[in-house]
Amino acid sequence: MFENLNQPVVSRRVFFWRMLQHTLLALAIAAGSLILGIVGYHYLGQLGWVDSLVNASMLLGGMGPVNVVNTLQGKLFISFYALYAGLVFLILAGVLLAPLLHRFLHHFHLEMEAEDTEQEQAG
Repeated sequence: MFENLNQPVVSRRVFFWRMLQHTLLALAIAAGSLILGIVGYHYLGQLGWVDSLVNASMLLGGMGPVNVVNTLQGKLFISFYALYAGLVFLILAGVLLAPLLHRFLHHFHLEMEAEDTEQEQAG
């Protein structure tokens, strides 16, 4: 997916296309996670659709639930969904930052390699 050490840095056009792909993947993961949370809150937490949306959104955003759920199934769902939402947040950060960090490190490596080559030729 990414260029290796011996390849040059890709063009900006290819990089922006790669960023778009990663952004779309992150949006798909977020949308799927939100749908999972909405359905879980609605059926297991016995909340209405709008309240389910609000609670799932708040958990995915790191804020915490809004409504109190009184059913055992709902409480179990919320506890697992909260852990899942925390992991999804980290995964989304990784998916979005991977192309940026790769490009930065690839530039950095090529610059260091060029300096080493210059020093070897001078020495």
